[in-house]
Amino acid sequence: VQLQAFGGGLVQPGGSLRLSCAASGIVLSSMDMDWYRQAPGKQRELVAAVTSAGTTNYVDSVKGRFTISRDNDENTVTLQMDSLKPEDTAVYYCHTVLWRRGRPYDYWGQGTLVTVSS
Repeated sequence: VQLQAFGGGLVQPGGSLRLSCAASGIVLSSMDMDWYRQAPGKQRELVAAVTSAGTTNYVDSVKGRFTISRDNDENTVTLQMDSLKPEDTAVYYCHTVLWRRGRPYDYWGQGTLVTVSS
């Protein structure tokens, strides 16, 4: 199982970025998927989540600005980020949990850096 996150970069405040998480070894449409982020000097936080049934949840600070979605044909999960703010600057990670023999196993993408700055 491998997750690969990409799409980060430098963007001005108010701009947009689209992050993608591509998977190999698993079918994302059957998984609960998350995006986390970690800003310098801060703990990693859950930003957005989508269940296998399609239910989405967001941390309050990104509600109305970020959208998590799936592309089942491409086996990817995306995070559309609009109206970006400097405080959104962080390394973003996609994540999922696989259950095997009753035990959870965490899988993380390698992280993609988002910098919001003028």
